[in-house]
Amino acid sequence: MAQVEDLVRYGPTPREFWIGLGRAFAGALIFGVPVLMTMEAWALGFHLHPLRLALLLAVTVPTLILLHKYGGFRHTIALRDRIADAFVAVLVAAVAAIVVLYIFGIVHADMPFREVIGKVAVQVVPGSLGASLARAQLGASPLEEDDIPEPGYAGELFLMVVGALFLSVNIAPTEEVVLIAYKMTAWHEIALVVMTLALMHGFVYEFEFRGSHNPEPGAGFVSIFFRYAVVGYVLVMLVNLYILWSFGRTDGAGFSETLSAVVVLSFPGALGAAIARLIL
Repeated sequence: MAQVEDLVRYGPTPREFWIGLGRAFAGALIFGVPVLMTMEAWALGFHLHPLRLALLLAVTVPTLILLHKYGGFRHTIALRDRIADAFVAVLVAAVAAIVVLYIFGIVHADMPFREVIGKVAVQVVPGSLGASLARAQLGASPLEEDDIPEPGYAGELFLMVVGALFLSVNIAPTEEVVLIAYKMTAWHEIALVVMTLALMHGFVYEFEFRGSHNPEPGAGFVSIFFRYAVVGYVLVMLVNLYILWSFGRTDGAGFSETLSAVVVLSFPGALGAAIARLIL
């Protein structure tokens, strides 16, 4: 508690600031590398409609601000600090993407500026989420542990959305999502939904992973399953529908094709949602 009071009074030391920035850069690289090394993501940066890309980035910023309440790359107290850290996470993710893509030869000085911006912007969403998750995942010392508010029901649903967003954004650019959706029958899709719901519940309540939740006192299996697994899965599907639309995967597709793609993408998205509840 004294450490938190000192932070409020004096702010972070220069060493703490640079450690936090280093964690953010590491988180952006570690969690963003799947998209950084995905050819379809490079192409999306060129073909994606600028307004859809701008909207995706606009949605990312408030998500990061809320996320920093539960785990950012440094301890924050005031709302203004969380806002500042959200923009720092975006900036760090952009710098990390530029450096890596330049070294890979994906972006270069002769490339049109609009194409460079597009390729980098696609990488910012997973990279900034990785930067913001750095403290929760890469914290090295007990001296750096601080009080994190326990999320209520709405907070837990929000963390599930963040987990879904993170994993889904890494996978949505690939062609495999559409290919798998094309190969699956209606019965396959129903089986996948059932398995996904079972895994969401099992990860958090049954498999006894570190961070597993104990059932609420007096709450039965049906209540917990519907309030968290079912409601969370619906939110995951909505998140994935938005991501697929942002990446142009729903353009020209009918309702059944779109629903199939959402169900397929919701499998990793739901696992991300369950893991987010365990680690944050």
